[in-house]
Amino acid sequence: MTPTSAENETRLAGQNGARPYTLGELMVSTAAREICDGEVVFVGMRLPLIAFVVAKRTHAPNAVGLFENGVIRATPAPELIYTMADPPNILGATQCLDMLGVMSLLQSGRVHLGFLGAAEVDRFGNLNSTEVRGTNGMTRLPGSGGACDIASLAHRFVVLLEHSKERLPERVAYVTSPGNGDGPGWRERVGLPRGGPSAVITTKAVLRFDEDGEARLSSVHPGVEVEDVVRNTGWELRVSDEVPSTAEPSA
Repeated sequence: MTPTSAENETRLAGQNGARPYTLGELMVSTAAREICDGEVVFVGMRLPLIAFVVAKRTHAPNAVGLFENGVIRATPAPELIYTMADPPNILGATQCLDMLGVMSLLQSGRVHLGFLGAAEVDRFGNLNSTEVRGTNGMTRLPGSGGACDIASLAHRFVVLLEHSKERLPERVAYVTSPGNGDGPGWRERVGLPRGGPSAVITTKAVLRFDEDGEARLSSVHPGVEVEDVVRNTGWELRVSDEVPSTAEPSA
């Protein structure tokens, strides 16, 4: 549920003027920096998929990508793919397992990072992709898929989504995938052995999580004001006295 490329391009024109990259490219480069060399990463589709390719071709050549349908790749697919089951993603794969095969890597603690999308993310990094409630009542969404497993068992996870009060409420309407629950120590109390949210990369900023499990403003994208981020967040966002600008993508 990450923003579409058309939305990214439109928002960039309004925010960043003549900068030589789109908002989508900024989000991709920011996501790519979350991947360390040699890590095993649940890649996902859309922007995280491109982030994996960028990381592989720059600073993380030894990263390994996992796909929920059982595909494991040590090299990115040579052609554009629209779903993880597209033939270019199968061709040249390191392994083609079943879903249980790759999900078992989560259980054994071998997955370092997972990229997730959601309809809502709250102040403690809990994700909702099950149902949202608006002026027209409740809207049902696809649900977890493998997101709950990734959020529960990966060493850390990163979320990408549009920045708005509706998408960033103080408390999600439904906890599909757990973040830090209700605060410090929650994951340990409920028996989650590791992990939790590492970052939320939005269309306006990057949020990270402090020692008590709550999101704080880590950086704002070039051309975005801190006040704009705070105004469009559904809780009183923690903000430092000085907030850096998100690193821009290189050529």
